[in-house]
Amino acid sequence: MSSEVAARRDAKKLVRSPSGLRMVPEHRAYGSPFGLEEPPWVPDKECPRCMQCDTKFDFLTRKHHCRRCGKCFCDKCCGQKVALRRMCFVDPVRQCAGCAPVSRREADFYDRQLKLLLSGATFLVTFENSEKPDTMVCRLSSNQRFLLLDGDGDGDGHREVEVARIAAVQMLTEGLPPGDTLSHTSLPASRPAAEGGNARAIGMTLQYTTPGAEGLTQLTLTAGEDADGSRRQATAWLAAMHKVPAAPRSPAPARRGASARLSQAHASFWSPCRRPSSSTSLGTSNATRAGRSAWGSSTCSWAHRHD
Repeated sequence: MSSEVAARRDAKKLVRSPSGLRMVPEHRAYGSPFGLEEPPWVPDKECPRCMQCDTKFDFLTRKHHCRRCGKCFCDKCCGQKVALRRMCFVDPVRQCAGCAPVSRREADFYDRQLKLLLSGATFLVTFENSEKPDTMVCRLSSNQRFLLLDGDGDGDGHREVEVARIAAVQMLTEGLPPGDTLSHTSLPASRPAAEGGNARAIGMTLQYTTPGAEGLTQLTLTAGEDADGSRRQATAWLAAMHKVPAAPRSPAPARRGASARLSQAHASFWSPCRRPSSSTSLGTSNATRAGRSAWGSSTCSWAHRHD
């Protein structure tokens, strides 16, 4: 990649919106796939009452819009100012009682897990047509748009996988009885649900589309040893992938009431597939069989949200 292209990818500009100052990518095409667009605000004339507690607005009870969902609330229901990194706000912005906790959890991702993803880890990488795995370092690009895989020169050298083109992710885990799956709550606050927290991810299989190619391309990452002979960095990197923020979704028509709150703040980028029935096996794919035979582990499947 040329330095000019790299500079364009990382260029930022400061813009002012009705909600506050934002530091956004200079070129929209290079924005983070984890980012959220500012929602349209519910017009003042359409909300005579707070959309949470139903308090009537008057001269003393003013209207406030949540910067995350765009709905209209009283100060009591929308009085918290919380950092909203996914919309690139420079300063903390006003958010309602439903959106503020989600933004706080996402701030933890940006402050902790994102650093792990950017620094990368060593994996044994098996491409679908490869007979043996290559030792490569996998990391997230600085603009969060690509997974970068760099080898030692003996294999494929360098590869890039665009995050937005990932169609499915299957996590390989150990610490659960064979046949069981690892259940999760909505990201980025998800945690392995195994009793005692014994389950951990030791690899993952990605399926993604490639420009100009038909069908899906597949690769499998298995936690490799770093310079100290430990897999700790790789397993921490995989755990960070579980906390990737929610996928952007198209805004729903605004309606009154807490139950109508926009759901884009609560979905996950890697959305859990349905738990299979007892008659359905997750061990039918090559990646799953490889994971179980090598590690005696179980798997957890995830699919990318496209809505």
